[in-house]
Amino acid sequence: MPRPSSATLGVVTALKAHIRNGRIVVDEPVDLPEGAEVSVYLYDASADDLPPQERAALGRALERGVAQADAGDLIDADVVLAELEQT
Repeated sequence: MPRPSSATLGVVTALKAHIRNGRIVVDEPVDLPEGAEVSVYLYDASADDLPPQERAALGRALERGVAQADAGDLIDADVVLAELEQT
C-alpha cells in the first residue's frame, strides 16, 4: 500500500468541542475563514483503556512535541518513514 506524502497529509489541528442543541460548538475561538470546511472525528472516551498514568505521560509527550514543532525543531515525515522502511 503506498504511503501518503507529507504534502497530502496537510495540517491537522485538534479542537475540543461539545454538542449544544444538536450542533458542534468549539470551546475556543478558531482562526478559520468563514465557510471553511472541516472534518470531525469523534473520540469515544468509553473505549479508551489507557491507564491514567499513561494518559498523562502521553499528554506531556504531545505537549513537548507541539513545543518542538512551534520552535521549528522538526524532522520531515518522509525521512522518518524512509528510515523505518530500512529496518
